[in-house]
Amino acid sequence: MEVKRRTARNLVSKLSSVSEQTRTDALCELRLISKHDPDSRPLIADAGAVPYLSETLYGSSPTIQENAAATLLNLSISSRASLMSTRGFLDALSHALSNSPSPTVVQSCAATLHSLLIAEDTYRPIIGSKRDILYTLLSIITDNNAPPRSIKDALKALFGVALYPLNRASLVGLGAVPALVSLIVRDARTGIVEDATAVLAQIAGCEESEEAMRKAGGVRVLGDLLDEGTGASERIRENAVAALLNLARCGGEKGRKEVKEMGAKVMEGITDLTNNGSAKGKTKAAELLKIVVDGYGNQSEVRDFRFNTSSDFMNHSI
Repeated sequence: MEVKRRTARNLVSKLSSVSEQTRTDALCELRLISKHDPDSRPLIADAGAVPYLSETLYGSSPTIQENAAATLLNLSISSRASLMSTRGFLDALSHALSNSPSPTVVQSCAATLHSLLIAEDTYRPIIGSKRDILYTLLSIITDNNAPPRSIKDALKALFGVALYPLNRASLVGLGAVPALVSLIVRDARTGIVEDATAVLAQIAGCEESEEAMRKAGGVRVLGDLLDEGTGASERIRENAVAALLNLARCGGEKGRKEVKEMGAKVMEGITDLTNNGSAKGKTKAAELLKIVVDGYGNQSEVRDFRFNTSSDFMNHSI
């Protein structure tokens, strides 16, 4: 372990070198070590790498940025406190998200946010208060030219933000609902639609979402996903049910009425999930069915609808 500690200190010391080549070589090695050797991650963080890596995200070299962003992502798996306690770390991520010409940098930064948000409840209000980060994540999912990987990583970060109830109104205010509804309508890729509907289900868990959903035609789009003729995946349909259920619970009478009317049109799809969905999906479908049929339901209970793949994503290093 002492050898690993000395190696980490030596490489981190080179990050302050006046030679760009020396810095680049050190970054490449730190990226590889942090990817393949989990034991070295806290050693790299303890050696003071995070401030240098954060500052590097402001640089002009895409290669250097990519290595720095990837190393930060790898460190976020087990050294989250070192990242979040570093002054200017979130500002550096925000800058890279909105300004880097490299999709790889954008993806690593968004993935780092997701890693932090999923692992620690206390980070959610902190990151959620950074409106520039939220705005940039939403800009990524509305960019028709954004790579699919960038969109998926941005959606997962947004999902982590929306897990904190007080962040949901902020997302609504920044236009998250029309952005997500538009993405669901225009993108036929199952993975992206699954992630977008999961985020929308979370955001629907605040009263501010009702008007935004109405203006964006969200209830109609969610209803279409429950129509058995669309061939939507089970996860998409369960997310749609969760979104409608949260909207009925958190919205006013108009929202509840709209959900009931749409639910009556796709009764077969909802009923199918009560029989063939996952354990959580069956429960939520049954609750939505109760609201659709007789107007009753537990309005005070709004639960998180988690990504099924979050544990796999947490183990991702590059």
